[in-house]
Formats: sequence, C-alpha cells, structure tokens
Amino acid sequence: MIEVILMQRVDKLGQMGELVKVRPGYARNFLLPQGKAIRANKDNMARFERERAQLEAQNLKRREEAERVAERMDGLTVMLIRSAGESGGLYGSVSGRDIAEACKEAGLTISRSQVLLEQPIKTVGITTVKVELHPEVSLPVQVNVARSPEEAEKQARGEDLRAEQQAEEDSLEAELAAELSDLGAASEE
Repeated sequence: MIEVILMQRVDKLGQMGELVKVRPGYARNFLLPQGKAIRANKDNMARFERERAQLEAQNLKRREEAERVAERMDGLTVMLIRSAGESGGLYGSVSGRDIAEACKEAGLTISRSQVLLEQPIKTVGITTVKVELHPEVSLPVQVNVARSPEEAEKQARGEDLRAEQQAEEDSLEAELAAELSDLGAASEE
C-alpha cells in the first residue's frame, strides 16, 4: 500500500486533501495519471498546503458550474435507435460512448468517462444513467433505446410495447387457428 494525497473528491475513497492508503496499481494506473492524487512525500505535502486555498477555490468554482449545468439539463432524455430482436434484446449493446455522443447532440458536452454505466444496456427500453459532471455533482439522464423513432415515442409515453406485441401475436394465432378450422371443415365436406 502506498500513501497519496487526494487532489479532488474520489468516490469511496475520500475528500480533497485527505491522505489515503491505496494499492500501488490503483495509484499508478488511475489516480496519479488522471491528476486525482499526488504521492504523499514531504515536498508534495508542503506544496499541497501552500496551494490548498487555491485548489479549494477552483474546486468550488467547478462545482458551481457543474450545478448550473445540472439545473439547466435536468430531465434530459436521449433517444438511441438500435437493431433488436423480437424479444427486445439488442444486437450488440449501448455503451458509455454511445450515451456521451447522444448527450452531445442534445447539447450536453461530456466524455464517455463521465457516464457512470454499471453494465452496458442490452435491451430495448428506458434506462436512467448517472452522468458525473463533477466529483460532487451528478445528473440523471434518461436513455430511451428503441428499434424506431415511433417505438421510442410510445415508450416515452409509457405504453407497454410487450403487451401490444403479445396482443398482436395472439390475434395472428387466432386468425391462423380460424383458417385451420375452416380448412378442416372444408376437407370434411
């Protein structure tokens, strides 16, 4: 374990300025290259204390900007049209990159690393995804994945597409059964 000083808030780790122990790989591959932390040694500790007020002011300014953007973009819904099977399973999946591009088209410029997606979206439907605008500010975004724009509009209105599809299949089965019984009656004559 190595000690680092956090330069910003990191989920499940700590707040800005905290001295935390992390695994070397986590520090070397994630925290240090992204500027989220610096190694904890005498020089860096002194540098951080000298710059602490300035860093906290910058962090506060960025957080306020992120909060303004979150207020402006509150209730954002993006629509993604994808190919899917009859059961609603996508051929492929929707990733953070796809959501980031859809958000950019809707007027919210974000990177794919800001999209907090626990697992790729693999079915048609509406999913709420968290977008991290700042380590302390996140924005819920509704992702409407559909096979066509018409289907996306129906989903947005809250219509149950599966029930509609099931009713259609049932009516086709009923028609087929009627035709078969007509054929059976005609062959008996």
